[in-house]
Amino acid sequence: MKKFMVLAIAVIMTLAMSAPVTAEYALSGPVDLTFAAQEVGTAAYNYAAAIQSAMLKELPEGSNIAITTTSPGGVGAPIIVNNAEQCDIVMSNAGPAKWSYEDGILGNEPTKDIAALAGGMGHDFVNVMFTQKFVDDTGISTIEELVEKQYPVKLIIKKNGTLGELSAEKVLEACGVTLDDIVSWGGVVEKTGGDAIKSGLQDDLYDMTIDHLGAGQANTTELCLTHDMYAVQLGEETLANLVTMGYDYVTVEPGTWNGQDTEIQSVGSQQVVLVSTTMDEALAYTLTKAICEHEAELGEAVAAMTYFDPATAHSITLTGVELHPGARAYYVEMGYLAE
Repeated sequence: MKKFMVLAIAVIMTLAMSAPVTAEYALSGPVDLTFAAQEVGTAAYNYAAAIQSAMLKELPEGSNIAITTTSPGGVGAPIIVNNAEQCDIVMSNAGPAKWSYEDGILGNEPTKDIAALAGGMGHDFVNVMFTQKFVDDTGISTIEELVEKQYPVKLIIKKNGTLGELSAEKVLEACGVTLDDIVSWGGVVEKTGGDAIKSGLQDDLYDMTIDHLGAGQANTTELCLTHDMYAVQLGEETLANLVTMGYDYVTVEPGTWNGQDTEIQSVGSQQVVLVSTTMDEALAYTLTKAICEHEAELGEAVAAMTYFDPATAHSITLTGVELHPGARAYYVEMGYLAE
């Protein structure tokens, strides 16, 4: 009985301490929001659909969140600007959010009016691959060696405006070169879609690719099942340079791709939920609470979201930009973040 009373008092004290913050951020009525993601079938859309479901469980009855397919995906940060003119919420990735805030991306001015609700929503990573034929023919097995020799490699990557293309640029930048340098060595740089990348490597029309993706990505999975590929380990200095650019360390487990028998240390830029800095604080608090307190449901909906950890979702390495004040209030209340 004594133990029960002590427990009851502790619960009452905890509720008493948290109640004022919750009350301060209570919403007065239903809201209508627009959540921008990529087209149906993409990772960004799947993430948005799962998060939408979680958010609606915490919003007042009668609220609505409409998912649109107006975002370019991982580089979607710029569409949240101008007082959320195009959308209220967008899926992005931490690295592009950082680049968008600091310098601007895709021809846009820096986007200073973006803020994060939660980061670390997945387990994506930079994926560098040579064809096994290229490795056998040249003896080159690292990108650093390729750069040192200025080898005229035939590189095929994603189209302009994608996180895959931006990541290819960043990997080369981390090694001290550019896409133009590869061309100047007599090499080739082709930018295209995922299916064309797969077939081009299968037919040995190209030697290598650089992308940003997650385990199980369909084209890369099929490529590795149908053609001998070589998963490239980036050097420690290259990885460290990429981390300073806004990526974070990610371990790629053995067997992620067919023929990959060893662990690969890489970096990645995880999915982050962004809003405008002008969003109401109570709303940002409620949306953040919904994401964090429905963690298990998110993981059940999208396997990669099992990596999401509410205790670290506020980290700048996972968000790319500063938290919205309403989101920060939630993390402070939960003890995940100091005041």
